[in-house]
Amino acid sequence: MTDQRTTAPTAPAHTPHANAPGPATTARSSLRGSRAVTLIAMCLGAMITFLQITATVSALTTIQRDLRVDPTTLIWIPSAYTLVVASLVLSAATLGNRYGRKRMFGAGVIAMIVGGAVVAGAPTVAWVIVGQLLAGLGGALILPNSLAILGATFTDPHRRTEVITAWSAASGIGLAVGPLIAGALLRHHQWHSVYVSTIVLGVVTLAIAAIGVVESRPSAGRLDVPGLLLGTIAIAAAVYALIQGGRDGYTSPAVATTWIVSAAALVGFVLVELRTSAPMLDVRLFRSASFSAVMVVAAVSLFGFTGVAILLVLFHERAQALSPLDTGWRMLVLFGVYVVVAFAAGRMIRRTGFKAPLAAGLVLGALASFGLAAQGPATPIGHRWPLLALFGAASALVVAPATAAALASVAPAQAGMASGAVNAARQLGSVLGSSLLGTLLTTTMLADLPDRLAAHQVGEPTRTAVQSAVVAGATGDQPLPDPVRSALAEALTAGVQAGLRVNGLVFLATAVLALVLVRNRPHQP
Repeated sequence: MTDQRTTAPTAPAHTPHANAPGPATTARSSLRGSRAVTLIAMCLGAMITFLQITATVSALTTIQRDLRVDPTTLIWIPSAYTLVVASLVLSAATLGNRYGRKRMFGAGVIAMIVGGAVVAGAPTVAWVIVGQLLAGLGGALILPNSLAILGATFTDPHRRTEVITAWSAASGIGLAVGPLIAGALLRHHQWHSVYVSTIVLGVVTLAIAAIGVVESRPSAGRLDVPGLLLGTIAIAAAVYALIQGGRDGYTSPAVATTWIVSAAALVGFVLVELRTSAPMLDVRLFRSASFSAVMVVAAVSLFGFTGVAILLVLFHERAQALSPLDTGWRMLVLFGVYVVVAFAAGRMIRRTGFKAPLAAGLVLGALASFGLAAQGPATPIGHRWPLLALFGAASALVVAPATAAALASVAPAQAGMASGAVNAARQLGSVLGSSLLGTLLTTTMLADLPDRLAAHQVGEPTRTAVQSAVVAGATGDQPLPDPVRSALAEALTAGVQAGLRVNGLVFLATAVLALVLVRNRPHQP
């Protein structure tokens, strides 16, 4: 990133566009003329990044059965995507500032298309993960640069807040349609077809961006290469340790070494950023208690939203034995309410400030999590949908305003850095949600299964065979006896319930943090 003098694309008086012809007034007029198209293109980009998540989660059961993937490796299929996004999203913001945000956004969409194509043709789980890694590169390039483009296009602070919440709501649309698209395709085709949706939507997004989006490049300053490398290593190593620790143990030699690498890189990153004249991230921003608190809230918002979505999809498909399409319709209650409330949150913030919606959303999300954790496989949808709707509304009150609150916690000249930081925090939270709650689900299920099998009077050698099959990920090849199926459903439900309770506790703790530390109104320069 550059210094404050060159990082002010979000201030009304500084909206330069390197590729725009004519004087500054002509450039601004051209930009205003493409505002609607720009918003549509950026929202479509956000949709792609989150469509990839829920489409993948919806196909996990079929992928596991087809490729015989063990439960611990299965966690890496969604986590590989979020690992790369979290690791590179901060660096991607810097590259956009240096080489052009529209250019990096377009490169990200292309990477999503290529990643989707690799997964669509994947013959083994290794190729699925490779495709997810490529798609993650695309997501990392899309998220911060789309947000920065909107910040440069919509310069009025209140209007920008509304646009950012619309951008966040678009991610909910991607989450909502993912299970429906996956379910419809899986009913008639193999799981590979699920990723065609990413390719099609990517092509449409590229076309719209090429037509209506103006290049945005605040400066051509020096690239902070040491900061970029150290920041990427610190985040990537930490995320890898979190994911792999769930499989090998968080104190195993390999994971412990990764923790040390992450800590060393983080210390080096802070020292480099404090000394350089053009930091990628001005770490002094974290002196603001409000900004630091918002980073935590942003991480927790995606921790719960992504993690709970994964838990609920697996619960519906495996504990309640629903098809992917039926699961998609049930999850539409959660995601649909999220989208509606997120669109309204932008105007709500103008009247209430940030504290009320953030704290209320976190508390309501905790209550919904605890309520869902009290339900079992036999609970009908009529008893579940109010809690699904409540969690969707609660998430919208946190996810969308948290992004706007991050930009409002700093001076306008620092909005570019803030957008990169909040995206990194959000994606780190997404990784934590999918990996930690997914790992908790797996470990609880495996630990609970022997007692469940014994309670249903499943004798040897069937009991040992079932436990071995679950560990190997090979339980879906043939019909199971009713006692075994009931035991598996109850064991998986125990894992889902454990994850939901943990999420509820995390949400409650973060609500206190938001009430105490988050600045309620935008920063006044």
